Amino acid sequence: MRTAGNYRTAFSLSSYLVVLLVIPLLVLLLMLTFLIQPLSSRSSSSLSETWAVGNSSITSRNFSYSRALSAAPAEAPLTSFLYGSPSPAPAPAPAPQISTGAIQVGGNRRVKSWRSMKLDKLEASLSKARSSIREAAATSLRLKNKINSTTKSVQLVHDQDPDYVPHGRIYRNAHAFHRSYQSMEKLFKIYVYEEGEVPLFHAGPCKSIYSSEGRFIHEMEKGKFYRTKDPDEAHVYFIPVSVTNLVEYLYVHGTPDRDPIKRAFIDYVKVIADRHPFWNRSLGADHFMLSCHDWGPVTSSSVPDFFHNSIRVLCNANTSEGFNPSKDASFPEINLLTGEISSLGGPPPSTRTVLAFFAGRLHGHIRYLLLNEWKDKDEDVQVYEALPKKVSYENKLKSSKFCLCPSGYEVASPRVVEAIYAECVPVLISDAYVPPFNDVLNWRSFSVQIPVKNISDIKNILMGISHRQYLRMQRNVKQVQRHFVVNGPPKRYDVFHMIVHSIWLRRLNIRVHDL
Repeated sequence: MRTAGNYRTAFSLSSYLVVLLVIPLLVLLLMLTFLIQPLSSRSSSSLSETWAVGNSSITSRNFSYSRALSAAPAEAPLTSFLYGSPSPAPAPAPAPQISTGAIQVGGNRRVKSWRSMKLDKLEASLSKARSSIREAAATSLRLKNKINSTTKSVQLVHDQDPDYVPHGRIYRNAHAFHRSYQSMEKLFKIYVYEEGEVPLFHAGPCKSIYSSEGRFIHEMEKGKFYRTKDPDEAHVYFIPVSVTNLVEYLYVHGTPDRDPIKRAFIDYVKVIADRHPFWNRSLGADHFMLSCHDWGPVTSSSVPDFFHNSIRVLCNANTSEGFNPSKDASFPEINLLTGEISSLGGPPPSTRTVLAFFAGRLHGHIRYLLLNEWKDKDEDVQVYEALPKKVSYENKLKSSKFCLCPSGYEVASPRVVEAIYAECVPVLISDAYVPPFNDVLNWRSFSVQIPVKNISDIKNILMGISHRQYLRMQRNVKQVQRHFVVNGPPKRYDVFHMIVHSIWLRRLNIRVHDL
């Protein structure tokens, strides 16, 4: 017969057994929940985003928009250290600090950790480069102040360079630029996405008014400079789209419909975001495209994050249309009809008998104002809609002191580079235009910039420049010429390397972090 004490003993033993079995099961369940949770949180944090293009739309489910640009760091953007006191450029906005979320790459925590370490190493090298460039800029400014406060000349000791040492007034800060350029050559790596087919991607025009677009894409495809095949060691990611070719092959001429061009760009960004982790990691802030076509800006605006975050390298650098000098870069429009430069240089200033020269058809409101004011009206300011027969355009450039470079329908003009090649002082007639390489070059030292409202005063403005000042400007044009020359293959400090340097500076202005 079982007593109450026997029942209590049996109950106690069974309770202990239950506790011993249940507690390990609970611990195991908690551990499994902890391991599985990041994967489920990833899928829930990837929000569906729809971009509208006209009447069509494309939905992406791999763009993680929960990670946004955080507040700017305390340090000023690096480009501000290259701005000198003369010719202030449009004030750059504070550099964004990009924070990336704890996204699981392929659900593998080890892969995520490995990528984090690679990214940390890249950012550490960029941080050292920033410090070195700032040090060079500060040293240069201190020596300039010393020169201004004493009658003695102080020689600035530059970093050694076997080819060329930047110097003189054509630079905002020659020493900082030199240090920055050398750091770029040692460190900078660009990954070119391999998705896409020729001719819309990986190719561009090399014998046209948009040749600077095609030549850059061509050099990046060759891969002899800066390109890396390992995306995890890249500082920036190049979207190798040719807007010029998109227009050539997708646009139906004579119609207002640009949707096929926009859709092609949207689809490409979606593809790289689906296949690679790098776009989502920074919301595109370390990605760039390059376009010399007038429709480059509107094409990039079809992807909002690209327009607002990414580096847009544009000939059409118009601040009134959203060009942001702190993250976007201006590069020159170069018309190479044969694919090569016809000639460089020109006669000395003493043989240049024409004060100012322009020849070009009616193309936009600014040219209308110029032609209406000056066409066939003055021997000193020679403005033509069409040159007389047997009169050489190139000879006119080389016989003129100043070459007028008005904007057309868009702000950029190939006449700027044509003037520099002919060693004629360029006169930029435009509003809201950011000239190429403006964060490095001091454009006031080798060009004249005239607002559109002052077109009627062109002659008075140019006549007001003393002969001594003109000679100085013309010498500066000859010196700055190397930065606009197209070489095949590229040579140090030429236009290809200057474009890459503009991208390098803007990458230095951001930091990409893993949380």
